[in-house]
Amino acid sequence: MLSYVVRRLFHTLIVLFGISLIVFFAIRLTGDPAVAMFQGAGEPSKEALDQIRKALGLDKPLWQQYLLFIGDMLTGDMGVSFRNQQPVLQLIMERMGATLTLAFAGIFVAVLIAFPVGILSAVKRGSFMDMFGRIFSLIGISFPNFWLAIMLILIFAVNLQWLPASGYNGFEYLILPAISLGLILSGVLARLIRSSMLDVLHQHYIRTARAKGVAEWVVIIRHALRNALIPTITFLGLQFGALLGGVVILEQVFSWPGVGRLVIDAINDRDYPLVQGSVLILAFMLMLVNLFVDLLYGIIDPRIKLGRERS
Repeated sequence: MLSYVVRRLFHTLIVLFGISLIVFFAIRLTGDPAVAMFQGAGEPSKEALDQIRKALGLDKPLWQQYLLFIGDMLTGDMGVSFRNQQPVLQLIMERMGATLTLAFAGIFVAVLIAFPVGILSAVKRGSFMDMFGRIFSLIGISFPNFWLAIMLILIFAVNLQWLPASGYNGFEYLILPAISLGLILSGVLARLIRSSMLDVLHQHYIRTARAKGVAEWVVIIRHALRNALIPTITFLGLQFGALLGGVVILEQVFSWPGVGRLVIDAINDRDYPLVQGSVLILAFMLMLVNLFVDLLYGIIDPRIKLGRERS
């Protein structure tokens, strides 16, 4: 197990190096940050542009800028934001709490809804509950989360005035964004759980457990659900990684101060250090989540040996 973790962390470093290379050169295709700083302030002179480029270190050759960027990153220094003149790591960490809170809350709502719906749909296959589960999954797949977010704001914030429409000042501000995110995600998750459970419920060991007189709920939860969790956990891991930087529209709708909005604003401002730092940190967190999911495989199913050498 330890050798597997060390090997995965080494692969993570290689992947991060490749991502840093791609992001560094790709962001420079979006435009000149010196010009972006003068937006709305008239046409800048060539001398003013040259002075800003020199102050930002953009007058050096690209290869030299990249080497300086890599050297600083290895020491934990991701540079200073061009626009805010604050350390990049500090700006990202200030927003990361809100992003992680929304991601965990959305996953929690999705699991809370999808597991009962998916399990009951599989166990009661062909019944009204199964039909309800499939319709619910179809609706969840079809509706965009920003439309659901707007509808929830109109109902619970504008008409009923039970919850705040936007902001990030307490638990009540989290409810509508989490439901908007979790409800849509639960539709896909419930469909996956139903499919996985149906595959497992037809296995021989399930029939054997029932023939031995094991209680039905024990058969469903301990035997069937546990073996159906592998694809479900894989999906949740991938979705959690996507939620870290992919809920920009919801963040805009609810004025949620997450990393997604920070990255979009940084791209519009041509804030090279902030974009590079945000992408690298999000990529690193995504790879950590994938590593955690792989380790869970061995806990759920002991037959999976993560440390086994692959030929």
